[in-house]
Amino acid sequence: MGSNIVIMLLSLLLILISCEFFTNAIEWLGKKLRVGEGVVGSLFSAVGTCIPETMVPVIAILLFREKSLVDIGLGAIVGAPFMLSTLAFFVTGMSVVMFRSKRKKGMVMNISHDILCRDISFFITAYSLGISAAFISRRVLRNIIASFLIAIYIYYIYLTVKQDKVHHDHLDKLYFSKIFHIKTRFRVVILQVFIALLGIILGAHLFVIKIEATSTLLGIPAIILSLIITPIATELPEKFNSIIWISKSRDALAMGNITGAMVFQSCIPVSIGILATDWILNYNAVVSALIAIVSASIVYFWTENKKSLNPIPLVLGGAFYLLFIMFLF
Repeated sequence: MGSNIVIMLLSLLLILISCEFFTNAIEWLGKKLRVGEGVVGSLFSAVGTCIPETMVPVIAILLFREKSLVDIGLGAIVGAPFMLSTLAFFVTGMSVVMFRSKRKKGMVMNISHDILCRDISFFITAYSLGISAAFISRRVLRNIIASFLIAIYIYYIYLTVKQDKVHHDHLDKLYFSKIFHIKTRFRVVILQVFIALLGIILGAHLFVIKIEATSTLLGIPAIILSLIITPIATELPEKFNSIIWISKSRDALAMGNITGAMVFQSCIPVSIGILATDWILNYNAVVSALIAIVSASIVYFWTENKKSLNPIPLVLGGAFYLLFIMFLF
């Protein structure tokens, strides 16, 4: 028990340090490629941190045919958008409150409401389509929906790049350049991104293994483990990245990191789930999806109406998360 807790704490430290190196490198990657915060946050950072956690359910679905493993994979696919649109929103909102005294605009978030609303509208549309496929019996129609989800994400990438505005605030020196006293060349930036991602993957993997082992020793029910504890662990990179950027008043990157991940998770893993399985979702999965859509919709309408964002609608995501936990019991 004691060794598990020590390794959990060390893995958390590894994730946090790796996320710090990742956010630093991904900002420099955007500068080197002459792209703005929209592409950096919604594409580079979002997809970079999504891919490792996405591979687990995808591998479970594609390589193993046992029903239990497929169910776990489907649960992970549906669970990721739920965690991002509830708990990740909550953590981001609370980070704004915690760092308000050192932030440039205090509680007002420095975001582009057009980009944020674009991301969330893509998520709501894609995820609603993906979940609706579970209620369609004809496979050919489900496959059409899956293909459409892939097309939606391709169009999302196109719009994100097209609407991107190249603007970079002062960047901290690349950590590898500072540590090893070398020039900030493109290959050095790529190396730091790659090593930081490896650290994130390793830290998250160790954390999930040890938290599952500790939960088993403590007799925590499997449903709590699969629906609550493990998803929190797998979404840690997105949360840590956003906390780091919020503390530096880089709100567009912080929100883009989450909303971009939401779009990716609602399109690519969901389309794989529809194409490779019977896409039969249980009651809990459908409820979590509906809560995710409602939570995201509140942020969308708040931002669209006020043309700005503060922590209030984001913190509400925590209430939706607690609501789901209460529903489970």
